[in-house]
Amino acid sequence: MKVDLKRQIETYKASCGRFSVVTVSALQFLMIDGHGDPNTSQEYKDALATLYPVAYKMKFFSKQELGRDYTVMPLEALWWAEDMDTFTSARDKSRWDWTLMNMVPGWMTQDHYEEARKIVANKGSAPAIDGLRLETLDEGLSVQTLHIGPYDDEGPVLEAMHNSFIPGESLMMTGKHHEIYVSDPRRTPPEKLKTILRQPVTDAERVAPSPQ
Repeated sequence: MKVDLKRQIETYKASCGRFSVVTVSALQFLMIDGHGDPNTSQEYKDALATLYPVAYKMKFFSKQELGRDYTVMPLEALWWAEDMDTFTSARDKSRWDWTLMNMVPGWMTQDHYEEARKIVANKGSAPAIDGLRLETLDEGLSVQTLHIGPYDDEGPVLEAMHNSFIPGESLMMTGKHHEIYVSDPRRTPPEKLKTILRQPVTDAERVAPSPQ
């Protein structure tokens, strides 16, 4: 039986129009880093062309060798910049740094990854293979919501999340902005795209300086 992990992991679900405070479990991902506008950057295209062949090779290995089939998870990305206003009020994609990610099940090991990586690399069709890695991400306490619509319409939602909801809940941003692309943009009209927007946070009162 094929396992669909995004149906089993509660934090792969979110509601549109509502911010939720959740605790995200530690998960392992294929990761590859880059910089620049995802719409125009060759680095971004090369990262995509590398990530998915290895993700599918790991899936097929799991099915054929381990007898455990699963659905390849959706594309995810971490985004950050020196000035986080480039995501909201001063939106400028050319200044963004990113890590493209694809979650793989916990039963897949570093050895499985290395074997899949070697096979894909030998085919010569993964241009950014040297930058790929398998790594655990532990985000913990986070705020997330579901955005429906074009990616370029995310700015006001993030503005409300970063500058209203999070401080209003006595929280403070800690990690990198995280997006989960629930919809495939190749098959979904822009106005129907579903994207989970997530921001790791911490209790602001716990990190406030002690009075002198």
